[in-house]
Amino acid sequence: MAGAVNPYMRGLFAPVREEVTAYDMAVTGRIPEELDGRYVRNGPNPLGVEDPAAYHWFSGDGMLHGVRLRGGRAEWYRNRWVRSDAMALRLGEKILHGPRHLDMDFAPNTHVTRFAGRCLALVEGGALPYELDGELDTVGPFDFAGTLPGGLAAHTTIDPDTDELHCVAYCWAWPYVQYLVAGTDGRIRRRVNVPVDGRPMMHDFSLTERHVLLYDLPVVFNPGAVGVGPSFPYVWDAQRPARLGVLPREGGAADVRWLDVEPCFVFHPMNAYEREDDAGRIVVHLARYERLFAKGRTGRDGSPPVLERWTVDLRAGRVRREQVDDRPVELPRVDPRRLTLRHRYGYAVLESDRADEGAVRLPGIERTGVGLVKYDLERGSSELRRFAPQGGVGEAVFVPAGPDAEEDEGWLMAYVFNPDRGATDLVILAAQDFTGEPVARVHLPVRVPVGFHGNWIPDRE
Repeated sequence: MAGAVNPYMRGLFAPVREEVTAYDMAVTGRIPEELDGRYVRNGPNPLGVEDPAAYHWFSGDGMLHGVRLRGGRAEWYRNRWVRSDAMALRLGEKILHGPRHLDMDFAPNTHVTRFAGRCLALVEGGALPYELDGELDTVGPFDFAGTLPGGLAAHTTIDPDTDELHCVAYCWAWPYVQYLVAGTDGRIRRRVNVPVDGRPMMHDFSLTERHVLLYDLPVVFNPGAVGVGPSFPYVWDAQRPARLGVLPREGGAADVRWLDVEPCFVFHPMNAYEREDDAGRIVVHLARYERLFAKGRTGRDGSPPVLERWTVDLRAGRVRREQVDDRPVELPRVDPRRLTLRHRYGYAVLESDRADEGAVRLPGIERTGVGLVKYDLERGSSELRRFAPQGGVGEAVFVPAGPDAEEDEGWLMAYVFNPDRGATDLVILAAQDFTGEPVARVHLPVRVPVGFHGNWIPDRE
């Protein structure tokens, strides 16, 4: 792969070269007065790549892109690199120092969340999260007051009932994955090391009221791939069985039940919950890949991801799969108040469909979104909202209209590239008028590169 054609270094994936602060952006429409906080999204944005041919999107330095909303105004937009030691040196700044795990020095590039009063940039694979202040400047690496035993994870779940943080961490150096629970005091209170063979990539997990779901699938660490080709040392192992682990929340490693599933890979579950009418069944909706990284480390091989419903039957010891949609979708989200609970609605990014295939030119997982899909999982229906074919649509984050609002009563926020302006808009949709005109479009002064995950961080809970 020559640097000039590396898909991660061109088009909507191309990194931006400077940090920008802009105030009082122009807005089309009206920003709801109830929105008082920051929409922040993380993503790779490398500052200087020694070998563009070897660069992999997953390995880029993390950059946060945030918009501050208050009083019906878009007060500011900021983009800021996370200041790992290496990034601070490249920028000619003082190193912040702080704790490390296995000497890993990495600017987290995957997610951002708020927990125990702190805004945290997240990444998987063994590195620590970093704390950010309210203007997206880096405070430093965060180890939960010295209680974090290793790295954290790219995906965490805040239990809406207890406000505790749950995650499953993995690391290439560990012969196990680690279920972690952090209390509201910001300290790790529970750790379960679950032995697994082959050092699998476990990007995400699922949490229900009583169980933790572990996706032990055939994408594994390959030390022979380090330094060879794109800088991503995980590959598909066709000989490795695929299985789903079911761990009771208060159980130990010996209590995990491993259930066989067909070979596949899952980056992102939408949500999981216990069946109210049948305590022995768990339902999870997720985006499933048939296989991944089998022919190379730049994308999928075979079918694109589709939304499926898995029903876990603990009595029978099996998992039943049902395809919910045949369109390629990723980055599924729900109302955060419904996490671990039965939910009716879900939202996902549409990568392409038959009408749009000609507009999606990048191979594999480098596809950019062309629209958003809203699912009504009770009725078995969906709505599609398209955007410009040349644009890129990011993950849609649901923001409730208030603490007591109905499940679908609120807004969806996503970064959408506007090809007419050559820059990005923060698009705010009314969830109950999904295909109608956006409530507001905040016109950012720059392009936001294609990235990963974000969250709405309100000023007041």
